[in-house]
Amino acid sequence: MKLSLFLLLLAAVLPAAAAFAEAPIQPGDRVAIVGNTFADQIRIHGYLETLLLQRTAENPVSIRNLGWAGDMLTLRDRPTNFPTEESSLTDHQTDVIIGCFGLGESFEGEEGLEGFKQDLVDFVTAHHGKKYNGKNPVRLVLISPIAHEDLGRLTQMAEKRNGQLEAYTDAMAVVAAEQGVPFVDLFTPMKYIMEEPESPQMTTNGIHLNPYGYWAAARFMFDKLVVDANETVREQPWRITINAKSGSGSAEGLSLEKVDASANGISFLAKENFGPTLAPPTEEALPPQLAEYRDTLTVEKLAPGNYELNVDGEKVASASAAEWAQGVAIDSSPAHVEAEALRAAVLDKNNQFSYGWKAYNQVHIVGERRSSPAGQSLPGEVIEFNKLANKRDAELREAIVLKTRQWRLTRVGE
Repeated sequence: MKLSLFLLLLAAVLPAAAAFAEAPIQPGDRVAIVGNTFADQIRIHGYLETLLLQRTAENPVSIRNLGWAGDMLTLRDRPTNFPTEESSLTDHQTDVIIGCFGLGESFEGEEGLEGFKQDLVDFVTAHHGKKYNGKNPVRLVLISPIAHEDLGRLTQMAEKRNGQLEAYTDAMAVVAAEQGVPFVDLFTPMKYIMEEPESPQMTTNGIHLNPYGYWAAARFMFDKLVVDANETVREQPWRITINAKSGSGSAEGLSLEKVDASANGISFLAKENFGPTLAPPTEEALPPQLAEYRDTLTVEKLAPGNYELNVDGEKVASASAAEWAQGVAIDSSPAHVEAEALRAAVLDKNNQFSYGWKAYNQVHIVGERRSSPAGQSLPGEVIEFNKLANKRDAELREAIVLKTRQWRLTRVGE
């Protein structure tokens, strides 16, 4: 019942984007993320970017994160001589801008709503018609703030803050619809998950997501960023169902071949149609709404006993026949290990870009050390970091290899 309600809520949070003939993000798009601390920290977790790369493997997206902690629509201070946002967008030949705003602005409460809406209009207008890629007008996507997690004594204003955040999310939806811009409501699904009693903690302080929070937020953002006018969701977890008695099977995300059933278990070849789901960064049980995103193997009609799953000879999971009949989450197969390696490569690319784009030590740029050896070498180092970021981007284009692997579920012990 709760899961059905959640899916209905989730389907309703993107009224603006659902009107578009194409999904907000297309294969091959060059994407820039701008906005507040939430936007900035997307960079250091990499879940969203990895998902997008997996699902555009034949023509991968390229992402540059221009988020800055504390940014708001009208307050985006930068150090002296910092490159303009327009120059950064042009350097990246940006096709799509993802804008994450609303949290900082929401502290103005009801009195600030009309000003916030006008600031959003001004943001959209400022980019309207700009051809940062040199060919086509840039496309925009607006992302709402997340909800404020109630952590008890640490967040005594949570209820009031969620009222404000909901009002600002609604205002963003209105502006997005009026301006014809896709909009992703993160507030609604994140609040719903935060209120689940069995859900692991999602933030460090009520407003800043922890790794698990970014894993969850990436699922919700990704689903909406790849939905077209027909609401075709291109992301889905792997689902494998095998009948051990008949030897029949079906799968989503993979193609099964040579399914063989015996008294001791089953074996089959699985050809990967797209990459696996990254494991959630928590040992705690997930609420049903997020457990649905995990890759799952279900094997029915097994003889009683315990069974071990091996993929390409690597142990992945073990469970009883009754547990396999209910479905077991698969998070550590060789394909999942490779997906985590892809995420690590994404983080490395993001670091190289940040080292070149964000010059932290201004004393070497405009201060007394600008004539020192370190200050004099800085411009050249920035160029080298940008080269490294571009090199890592090119490597990411080759990093996703879909394979056909041998899966074996074998009875073990007595």
